[in-house]
Amino acid sequence: MSETQTIRVPDIGDFKDVEIIEVLVKDGDQVNPEDALITIESDKASMDIPSPAAGTVQSVKVSAGDKINQGDVILLLQAADEAAAADKTAESNAEKKPAAPEKSEPPAKKSAATAAKPSQPPPESTPESTPEPATDSAQPPPPPATPGGAETVGSSQSHKAHASPSVRRFARELGVDLGLVRGSGRKGRITKDDVKAFTKAVMSGNRVFGNTGGFALPEIPAVDFSKYGPVEDQPLTRLRKLAGQHLQRCWLTVPQVTQFDEADITELEEFRKSKMSAAEKAGAKLTLVSFLLKAVVVALEQYPEFNSSLSSDGGSLIVKKYYHIGVAVNTDEGLMVPIIRDVDQKGLYELAQEIKDLSERARNKQIKSSELQGGCFTISSLGGIGGRFFTPIVNTPEVAILGVSKAYMQPVWQDGSFEPRLTLPFALSYDHRVIDGVAGVQFTQYLRTVLTDIRHILL
Repeated sequence: MSETQTIRVPDIGDFKDVEIIEVLVKDGDQVNPEDALITIESDKASMDIPSPAAGTVQSVKVSAGDKINQGDVILLLQAADEAAAADKTAESNAEKKPAAPEKSEPPAKKSAATAAKPSQPPPESTPESTPEPATDSAQPPPPPATPGGAETVGSSQSHKAHASPSVRRFARELGVDLGLVRGSGRKGRITKDDVKAFTKAVMSGNRVFGNTGGFALPEIPAVDFSKYGPVEDQPLTRLRKLAGQHLQRCWLTVPQVTQFDEADITELEEFRKSKMSAAEKAGAKLTLVSFLLKAVVVALEQYPEFNSSLSSDGGSLIVKKYYHIGVAVNTDEGLMVPIIRDVDQKGLYELAQEIKDLSERARNKQIKSSELQGGCFTISSLGGIGGRFFTPIVNTPEVAILGVSKAYMQPVWQDGSFEPRLTLPFALSYDHRVIDGVAGVQFTQYLRTVLTDIRHILL
């Protein structure tokens, strides 16, 4: 009869309060002796805690991030019935055993003969029934070919990679150099999914070093800043880490060019202020971003290559017939980009209401994942903060992004005299694989014209 066993942390030496970085099983999983249950880490050294017995995981008592010590409960294990386990082992051995020769004795007779002469070796089979020696099949299979551009584990910087033993084992099986893989787990830890994604990228040739003989960015050496003075370790939020990885990927994979320009928005600002009361009655706060959304759509209609994405193989351009514009929102957790859909079909007041709603829900962690997907173009506005110009990073798979700074007054020579004009500085970053410099300048000049005379929005 099976019984429930309490699996505890074994002797792990003098380590105390060791962090669990990965839980490798869940309730209902079947485990065998020596199967890894959890991975723990201390001082950059990690190890797997194996199961001492076979059975079914009944209840996992720990989670990633927990601190554990020797004797702490890891999980409850419904141990496998010994008799059932023995039968299963016998069946497994029988499956692995070569088939008996066709001219062997009947089972009953053979058993009797064997019982009568236990000390004598079994009779040799006839040459006709003796199977050929499996010399080739007995040899271990050759290791899988190393993906082009990657080095095998154990060379390069694999020994410094932040990964558990089970992930290292998995990487060795695939011939992946962990020193070339960027981790998405806690504290940058490399997971099995990261190894799979790396292998897929290299084999498809999409990785930047996939065909360059193992080229990778130089490693940033670790620095112990505490030896220079007091420090505080502040873990990054999950959103900030994900956003950072996305921005790094965008920066490394997209050849970006930034075009700068300015627009005279004096009339636009006067019109905006004249409509603020009406907008408030409609429950909206009419900001410059609402006008930017409409102006950008007019420019995208004029230059459709800016409203596109490259196909996954880089062989074609997917031009979109809809206008879903992302608006960057700063939150306590990090940067988020909610998507305003079908901007071309909405009025200024409706856009203002939607911007307010999405921004508030983003800051309150109530935004839906679907509301962050499907954008065609992004607007990042620092108008409420300050600054003159900045270079926004293209939000791939989009091909362009508009960065808007704070408007300022400057004297402009008009009709024989200087007049104070409200000037809006903006910058357009674009994917140079899709958009060349001439098109970039044409887009910014056209956008400047639309912002200077908002009547173009109605055309």
